[in-house]
Amino acid sequence: MADVMIGIDPHKNSHTAVAIGLVEERLGELRVCACPSQAGQLLAWAQEWPERAWAIEGAAGLGCLLAQQLVAAGERVLDVPPKLAARVRLLQSGNTSKNDPNDAYSVAVAALRSKAWRPVVAEDHAVVLKIWAKRHRDLARTRNQACCRLHAVLCDLVPGGIRREISAGKAAAILEQVTPSSPAARARCELAAEFLADLRRLDAQLRECNKKLAAAVRASGTCLTGLFGVGPVIAGTVIGDVRQVFRFPDRDHFAAWNGTAPVEVSSGDRKKIYRLSLRGNRRVNHAIHMAAISQIRHKHSDGRAFYDKKVAEGKTHKEALRALKRRISDAIYAALVADARQATSCPKGPGGQPGNHSASRAAGSRPAHRHFGQATPGPATTIRPDLTAGTARMQPNEVLHGRAGRSPATSKKSPTTT
Repeated sequence: MADVMIGIDPHKNSHTAVAIGLVEERLGELRVCACPSQAGQLLAWAQEWPERAWAIEGAAGLGCLLAQQLVAAGERVLDVPPKLAARVRLLQSGNTSKNDPNDAYSVAVAALRSKAWRPVVAEDHAVVLKIWAKRHRDLARTRNQACCRLHAVLCDLVPGGIRREISAGKAAAILEQVTPSSPAARARCELAAEFLADLRRLDAQLRECNKKLAAAVRASGTCLTGLFGVGPVIAGTVIGDVRQVFRFPDRDHFAAWNGTAPVEVSSGDRKKIYRLSLRGNRRVNHAIHMAAISQIRHKHSDGRAFYDKKVAEGKTHKEALRALKRRISDAIYAALVADARQATSCPKGPGGQPGNHSASRAAGSRPAHRHFGQATPGPATTIRPDLTAGTARMQPNEVLHGRAGRSPATSKKSPTTT
């Protein structure tokens, strides 16, 4: 543990730093403007504390650039969630004023007291995936907005409008058949034409973004895309948000982080009561949800077999879907651990999780299969049963991956324990 913890409250135009000791006494304070020399000013000010560490509130947000500059300078930097710093302010005795120095002090105290430190590492290939995955989400939302506006205008031009999903070609064909009979109708036609142009432009941007994201996922060398229903968009979202899988000791912690693990609400005589979790990373949760929907829609997938089994046991659609999402979460965790080990053994490649040491910190999860291991036991080797050979369907408790024709000999081995 460092002798001095320096908390930083980052803003768009300035950063406030407060240094504290091991007994949480204030040792110094500095406010710097957000400028090219911001990191140099902070380092020069902190020279009197050689055994120091930096704690930045939201190091993935407004403090991202400053955190990366300090990491590049060889400093030890920790990421403090804003919620954790807010709890420190709430529990402080007395009426503490809400200002930047006090916020920076709370960040430093939170980092000093926390047992689960979140170190900031240099940006790697996972950040590239996060950038293009975010771009894809933004474009998809904008396209959906343009489609909704085009739907609304067409309802005023065509009786009943368009009942199904709209496309640029379908909208263009409808507009060609519309003959405006009034100035208002002509204005609506012109507005619909503008929305149609926006839709075509967004479609082109989405195609280009898909190409860049797919290329980035291929360059990462991840095996996530081997899971059934996981394409470049889902893989980029998961890897970009996870970044360092060693943060999660085991698959249960990972499921709690992404919201696929139920939350216990036991109290008094009510024991072992659980409810749906609304916490966790909702982007990754949505990505897992889309993978589960893809598996359910394909009757030949083992995800659909697992879902049908749960429904036959009396589960509702939503309960069976949640169970499948948790199984996919376990498979994703095993794939990320396999990626981390591959990156550790081959440090020169970009890798899905480069630069970490997950092989020694992933809670002893040793996948017998290079995709799944303990997370999804059993020899999941094909996506379709061999009807000609008369082989039976794989067991429902196996989550399917999308590569066929691999030998099950290695996957049948049980993971070794150490």
